[in-house]
Amino acid sequence: MFNDIGPMELLTIIVIAVLVFGPDKLPKVIQDVTRTIRKIREFSESAKQDIRSELGPEFKDFDFEDLNPKTFLRKQLSGDDLGLQEIRNGFDLKKEMAELTDAVNGRDTGSPAASSGSSPSTPSTGGKIDMTKKPEEESGKDDRPPFDSDAT
Repeated sequence: MFNDIGPMELLTIIVIAVLVFGPDKLPKVIQDVTRTIRKIREFSESAKQDIRSELGPEFKDFDFEDLNPKTFLRKQLSGDDLGLQEIRNGFDLKKEMAELTDAVNGRDTGSPAASSGSSPSTPSTGGKIDMTKKPEEESGKDDRPPFDSDAT
C-alpha cells in the first residue's frame, strides 16, 4: 500500500503525528487507523465477492485489476500474438541510419546498389564538394537570367 514512501517521508509523517497528537495519544490513534484500514479492506473484499456471485459462473475468474487500463493491456499483449517482437528484432535502426548517412555522403557502403560503381556525379574527393571552384561552363554561355538590381 505504501510502496512509494521513502524513509525520509516516513520519518516526517511520524514527527508530524507526534507533534499533532502527542506521545500519549499516538498509540491509540495508530490502533484506530489500523482498525479502520482493516475494516475498509474487509468491506471491499466482501463487495468483490458479492459482485462475482451476482455475475454468475462465467465470470468466476474475473479479476478486478483488469479494470485498470495498464494492467489490461499488459495482460492482453503479453502473449505477443501480433508478432511485434519479431518486427523489432528485424529492424536495426543504427544500421539503417549508417547506410543512409553513407549514401548521402557518397561513401561506398558495401551494399549491391553502392557497389555497382561510383556515380558520375560523385566527385573524386571522397564525397565532398569543393565550394571554392566555379562550375565548369558547358558551351561557354551563361544559363542564368540577367541580374536586375531594381527588382530586388
